[in-house]
Amino acid sequence: MKSRLIAFGKAGRSLVRLTGRVVAFGRRRSVAFSELWRHSLQFRVTISTLALSSAVVFVLGMVLQNQITDRLIDTKENAAIEQTKTVVDTAEAQLVGIGDQDSLENRLRNALNKISSSTSERPQGTAASAAGAFEPVLASGGPDRSSQSNASAGPYERVPDSLKAFVERNQLSKQIHTYVGPTGSTTYLVIGAPVTSSARPMQLYLLFPLTAEQNTVSTVQNTLLVGGMVLLVLLAGISNLVTRQVVRPVRRAAAAAEQFASGDLDQRLAVLGEDDLAKLAVSYNEMAASIQRQIRQLEEFGTLQRRFTSDVSHELRTPLTTVRMAADVLHASREQFPAGLARSTELLVDELDRFEALLGDLLEISRLDAGVEELVAELIDVRPIARRAVEQVRVIAGTAGAAIELELPEEEEAAAEVDARRVERILRNLLANAVDHSEGAPIWLRVAVNEHAVAVTVRDYGVGLRSGEADLVFNRFWRADPSRNRRTGGTGLGLAISHEDARLHGGALEAWGAPGQGACFRLVLPRQQGVPFEESPLSLPPEDVTPESGTNGHSYLGPVVEQPELAAITQKEDG
Repeated sequence: MKSRLIAFGKAGRSLVRLTGRVVAFGRRRSVAFSELWRHSLQFRVTISTLALSSAVVFVLGMVLQNQITDRLIDTKENAAIEQTKTVVDTAEAQLVGIGDQDSLENRLRNALNKISSSTSERPQGTAASAAGAFEPVLASGGPDRSSQSNASAGPYERVPDSLKAFVERNQLSKQIHTYVGPTGSTTYLVIGAPVTSSARPMQLYLLFPLTAEQNTVSTVQNTLLVGGMVLLVLLAGISNLVTRQVVRPVRRAAAAAEQFASGDLDQRLAVLGEDDLAKLAVSYNEMAASIQRQIRQLEEFGTLQRRFTSDVSHELRTPLTTVRMAADVLHASREQFPAGLARSTELLVDELDRFEALLGDLLEISRLDAGVEELVAELIDVRPIARRAVEQVRVIAGTAGAAIELELPEEEEAAAEVDARRVERILRNLLANAVDHSEGAPIWLRVAVNEHAVAVTVRDYGVGLRSGEADLVFNRFWRADPSRNRRTGGTGLGLAISHEDARLHGGALEAWGAPGQGACFRLVLPRQQGVPFEESPLSLPPEDVTPESGTNGHSYLGPVVEQPELAAITQKEDG
């Protein structure tokens, strides 16, 4: 018993493994089919044509089969009825004046023999002979007679009872019946008719085998099946060939478009013939040529623009240096000037400072656009860079009354391969921008690290950004509100340069903002150059954004980090 249970368990496990393999194979085939269906127009058209053709062939085959079967049965029935009428006349002549019960069976057998002999002597060309061979049956009985008084001659047991009931009521009837005997089953067309030549009720049944008709129908079915399969194969091949003639030029056009998009602007399609596909190739070539001309023009214009910016910036260096020297002399002697002239001297120096910063940013942008900037990356800790950036905006933050809080990882070193100068410039620009828009609310600078990336976020709780402005803040010279008073004296290029610096690192600089909830800028840099990162250690929008945050106030739900060496910057300068 135990061995049987073990064997049964092994068989069950084998069945489960086999079922799992079958299911896995079916799943793989289904996935492969769906992939091929989505990506191959040729396969999709061929399968669709094959499916529709199968439906048409199936319906047509069923209609033809039904028509042929009905025609065969109708012909058989008409000929069988004519045959029955002729045989009824012979039977009535043989059964005239039939006597008692003892001579009934003999008379029936004699009449049956006469019917068989007269049928074999009849010429084959007559209409009745078209019904084919039959087996006659004579019976005596009625619906009001008991079964003991019935007599019959021939295979009376093959006649269905339902047909007997109609014929015994003096009705000419017909029925297709399958008789199952010891040697097998045979389908008959049974025609029953009453015999009225004697006072005793008599019935004549003719059983016409339908073997020939069944063989004919089977031959028709096989012919339709084979012909339908061959037709479907031919249709599939034809549709595949026709679709291929259309798809191949489209594939060539798609390949040419991909190469054109990858930078091969000289890629063109071969024009063969004068059909619609040739017209498509001509139109594509004209479009590609037009795009190529426009791209070349834009490249030349961009080159001229970058050269103009670079040349102008360089050329302005010399007169700016001269003006700077003269302004410094005037500024050093401003105490000797009247009040109005001294103030003008101070304004002149301030604007010269801003002009120099603008020239520096323009030169930086021109170098980035020209692609001549190189990334001097080294493996360093990002946390000291963040501290230096905070120190550089200490004065303007104190003037604005904005406290800057740092949240740095203490247990883990935030080391990455970065260009310290560029990262520091990015953080300085982000902090200065936050100070300008914080309206005195706290500013948080956070640094986080994971396996592949280092992230820095600068979060303020000022006016925020309206819908769609997060995509515009990195445009050159764009300002959310030109009428706002700026404390940093920015040039309008800081965020654009920061965005290019982040791209040069292989990282990303993104912005989020909402009216009344402030703004958040996130810088994500890969820890190793050339190794892409999958996710950022810090989320954007920031985690402290909640639906309950008001649109007119400031809310902060994060922790307050106290760092003695980097306390909040709240210094203010005297007016």
